[in-house]
Amino acid sequence: MNLRSTLFATTLCAVAAPAVADVTIYTTRQPFLIEPVVNAFTEETGIGVNLQYVDNGLVERLKAEGARSPADLVMTVDIANLQRVVDEGVLQPVDSEIMLSSVPETLRSPENLWFALTTRARIVYASKSRVAEGEVTTYEDLASDKWRGRICTRSGLHNYNLALLSAVIDHVGVDAARDWAEGVRANLARSPEGNDRAQVKAIWAGECDISLGNTYYMGKMLETDGQQAWADDVRIEFPVFEGGGTHVNVSGIALTQSAPNKEEALQLMEYLVSPAAQSLYAEGNYEYPVLEGTPLSELVASWGDIQPDNVNLTTIAGHRPTALRIMEEVDFDG
Repeated sequence: MNLRSTLFATTLCAVAAPAVADVTIYTTRQPFLIEPVVNAFTEETGIGVNLQYVDNGLVERLKAEGARSPADLVMTVDIANLQRVVDEGVLQPVDSEIMLSSVPETLRSPENLWFALTTRARIVYASKSRVAEGEVTTYEDLASDKWRGRICTRSGLHNYNLALLSAVIDHVGVDAARDWAEGVRANLARSPEGNDRAQVKAIWAGECDISLGNTYYMGKMLETDGQQAWADDVRIEFPVFEGGGTHVNVSGIALTQSAPNKEEALQLMEYLVSPAAQSLYAEGNYEYPVLEGTPLSELVASWGDIQPDNVNLTTIAGHRPTALRIMEEVDFDG
């Protein structure tokens, strides 16, 4: 074969088998939490995934990069973080029947700008020895006198607690929500400090009887040396709102406005809500899948039945400024 024929054949091969672009994700989640499911996606499709861990300044980075941003997708936790990305105008809506049919309406943006991938509940960790089963009932009841000096929690200004208070606002109104925040503050055994695991440790140490926390921390403690004793000392209780369900929050994904590999990014989004990926992702993180019918992990199922609240999380996000003002007015962390 002469040189001209060789070049022609090489060109044909290049046209017939174009290089598949990698999908770049900016994520606030530690890459090891996501790697198993994106590795499975790459194995199935041949599309590589570049995970960029962005602990702080995710929105600022996207805005600074503008149309030149290499990010195709954003993956983060908590409705407040998702809504902030929406508000900064760095996302584009997703037109996908798979996403719309797989993710419940309450767990996605009304404009299809973000979609939940998993959920976690904001529940109560209760001492097995000092709290009777059935003693924890509603979120509203956490402000009652029977819990005086018995509650531990992290900062009231943390996103997880602000989201819970935002849900309280939606259910009972602003004035009653302020009374609730004051009541819970009066019931604290100590000033808010530490993370959700630290509250369970405090129960184990006898400093309080119940604490607010996210469900998946139970799984994390059970797999962490030195923390299994904390987890074994408590059980998970699922309080509900009067006339509602248990407050949930999300991990979610969104398509960036720049998205240089939009087609491949959409393939990944749709894969992440498939039955196989939902089972793998939720089990690895001790979270709840969003796709109806996906089996729970054995550990998560052992925690008991959950009745999720049906308030759209975008509505919850809208109450966040008011929730922050209330926490500051009642000096929750003081």
